[in-house]
Amino acid sequence: MNPCPDPSTVRHRAITHRRCKTIPLYARLVRYGFRKHSTYVRAALAGAFTNSVFGILRAYILIALWQARPGLAGYDVTDAITFCFVTQACIGPMQLFGGGLGIPERIRSGDIALDLVRPASLQLWTLSEDVGRASYLFLVRGLPPMLVGAAVFGIVVPADPGQWAGFLASFTLAIVVSFGWRYLLALSVCWLLDDRGVAVLSLVLTTFFSGMMVPLHIFPGWLGDLARSLPWAAMVQVPTDVYLGKGSVPQALAFQAFWAVVLLGLGALGTRAIRHKVVIQGG
Repeated sequence: MNPCPDPSTVRHRAITHRRCKTIPLYARLVRYGFRKHSTYVRAALAGAFTNSVFGILRAYILIALWQARPGLAGYDVTDAITFCFVTQACIGPMQLFGGGLGIPERIRSGDIALDLVRPASLQLWTLSEDVGRASYLFLVRGLPPMLVGAAVFGIVVPADPGQWAGFLASFTLAIVVSFGWRYLLALSVCWLLDDRGVAVLSLVLTTFFSGMMVPLHIFPGWLGDLARSLPWAAMVQVPTDVYLGKGSVPQALAFQAFWAVVLLGLGALGTRAIRHKVVIQGG
């Protein structure tokens, strides 16, 4: 005969169950994404160390460039150094070098079929997990390079709380834009069967047009206008300018929101398309 359970244990389980029911599904997925990636502390710290080292190397290059061309792109030397370390902080949360989503592997294994029959949106499900991942990497992999830059060189630190709020809003929208782009690349595996080609193309486009290497304001004429109007600019250049107090915050947020809506809309259409035809390797 089973002993009666402890009343306090039963009450605790009931309270926990009620709390889980009151937390919306996608909020739980954000928490899941955060906790999932928090298990890889050493990998995140190693990434933070690497980003900080390369940030120092980039900073010296930018210092030499701005000493030769003072006021280039409307930045002074301190702005250029700050630009360097803010962009280094974007690498992990924005997943600028690609990846971060498990959809290609699930398409090749056939597990995507299970994802598509869930009573929840595949796109929102994946976005929620990715927001949790990005939040963790922002804290563990994004902030250390900025602290290193502040300690070694000195960087711009906004004094206005409103500017910090604008930066956090812009940074959040940048994560959504980055997800929208990577989600489209992940879905392409349904037709291409291999994502290595589009991953290399994405790496080139993101590195060149996001502002990861140098500010897009340096690009001359029509090339600069084109680069600053593309979605990759919304991932790095725009949040960095908001942090530096360059330009209008409402216009910056509107630009990012536009590309977030466009990319998420295309992702929704792509999700609908793969429901009708899913090509699965090896299954």
